[in-house]
Amino acid sequence: MMIDRLRSTGSHLLLAVTALLCAFPIYWLFATSLRRPDDVTSLSPIPWPISLANYGDAADKVDVVGLIGNTFFVAALSAAGQLLIALLASYAFAMYVFPFQKLLYLAFVGTWLVPFQVTMLPNYVLLTQLGLINSLIGVVLPTLCSALAVLLLRQHMASFPKELVAAAKIDGRSSWSILWTVVVPNLRPALAALGILLFINAWNEYFWPAVVLRQSNSVLQLGLRSFMGTEGDQWGPMMAVASLACLPVLLMYLLLQRHIVNAFVRSGLK
Repeated sequence: MMIDRLRSTGSHLLLAVTALLCAFPIYWLFATSLRRPDDVTSLSPIPWPISLANYGDAADKVDVVGLIGNTFFVAALSAAGQLLIALLASYAFAMYVFPFQKLLYLAFVGTWLVPFQVTMLPNYVLLTQLGLINSLIGVVLPTLCSALAVLLLRQHMASFPKELVAAAKIDGRSSWSILWTVVVPNLRPALAALGILLFINAWNEYFWPAVVLRQSNSVLQLGLRSFMGTEGDQWGPMMAVASLACLPVLLMYLLLQRHIVNAFVRSGLK
């Protein structure tokens, strides 16, 4: 019994230390943003006296509200589009039997292995022909299909009780009705967890928006470049904007963390 308690205590202590190490950079980010401009490079662990001057300087330099709005629009639209397409595709792969099903599924998932840099040039040429360069829709459009999302949702769909689907068909419901009234309500935890992952991935994206957008129509990640120059980096305002970029994701995770835990728990149940 004593050995089990020591192992449990040691495991919890290790997890606590790991959590502190992971959370420390985030704390330092907010602490630096709350220092006075003259104390930005200070190594003091506690920012005192607290100052909001860096946030004021950031607001004078860039349109923070506009950048947050653009970033949220791109992330929300991209995550919603990927979630919808993945839901329809995974439902078809899991619930139907059709010729070359496994081959098509492997080919679809295989696109996940293709680096985005390989398809970047064709996507850019296509967006240029469509007149979508320097537009938020141009950032979203090439990201609407996610093989990873299909792979994850298909696993949940495959473990869904087929008896419920058969009973709904006997009841006279169409496949579209079964998807939205039977399957989706039971997959809410998985959909919420996947939606958060897709949103965070789109929110943190830097490379593709940097290719498509210009400074006049930008997102938060590109707005941070405004504080980097040949004469030196403005660390205070940069940390202030970066802290604002973290807040929506942190709040979303805190609100929906229960769904994330449920998704991981249910993924192992049949």
